[in-house]
Amino acid sequence: MVGSANLNIMIKAARKAGRSLVKDFREVENLQVSMKGAGDFVSKADIAAEAILKEELLGARPTYGWLAEEGGAIDGEDPTRRWIVDPLDGTTNFLHGLPHWAVSIALEHKGKIVAGVIYDAAKDEMFFAEKGEGAWMNDTRIRVSGRHRMIESIFSTGLPFGGRADLPATLQDLARLMPACAGVRRWGAAALDMAYVAAGRYEGFWERRLNAWDLAAGIIIVKEAGGFVQPLNPEGSVLDDGEVICANEPIFDTFAKVIRG
Repeated sequence: MVGSANLNIMIKAARKAGRSLVKDFREVENLQVSMKGAGDFVSKADIAAEAILKEELLGARPTYGWLAEEGGAIDGEDPTRRWIVDPLDGTTNFLHGLPHWAVSIALEHKGKIVAGVIYDAAKDEMFFAEKGEGAWMNDTRIRVSGRHRMIESIFSTGLPFGGRADLPATLQDLARLMPACAGVRRWGAAALDMAYVAAGRYEGFWERRLNAWDLAAGIIIVKEAGGFVQPLNPEGSVLDDGEVICANEPIFDTFAKVIRG
């Protein structure tokens, strides 16, 4: 696929940050780690990757705004466009030597996500999409799963850690869902969960208490792959609320009914 100039900038930036992260991942036991909060860590690798992304993305588009996990928000001269970036989604996996983490970049235009890139550098899988152009993984067009029976379907989510207040709700979700499906996976990287829904590896994904940078790129990749994406509260907003449910079209209504109780 030949993408727009912005998409090519995003892919180039993701690859450059990914190379830096892979190098640090090989020496993960030597990383200096500081604690941000219970169960939530930040590493030198994370900060270095964000610096690379900032240099590449704002260097190419200096008037755009910026929202990222480590560096916070920057208002751009162009108030209609903003980069939304997670330099390392799956930080805890990374720090434990688990090769399941990603660089996530989205471009927002007038409040809508118009392009997204999720790069799994450890496996060299680049998921990307832009509005109206379909979703891709490397050189291959991807589509959501065609399964239409819940009992044949696999779903993914995040399990609350460190005493988070949403644990009871998630346990209730699992109690309703697990008897009705083929399995639930918890791999610890929301961006990749959404990319896997887009690629048909999972039938659906849901999670609470996420941030905009965890979700933004995945929203357009799932949609462009033919999937449905909604907030858990039908009256809410995925990015504002940090809550999402997504799935292929045949499964979505049944899945959403189970999760929403």
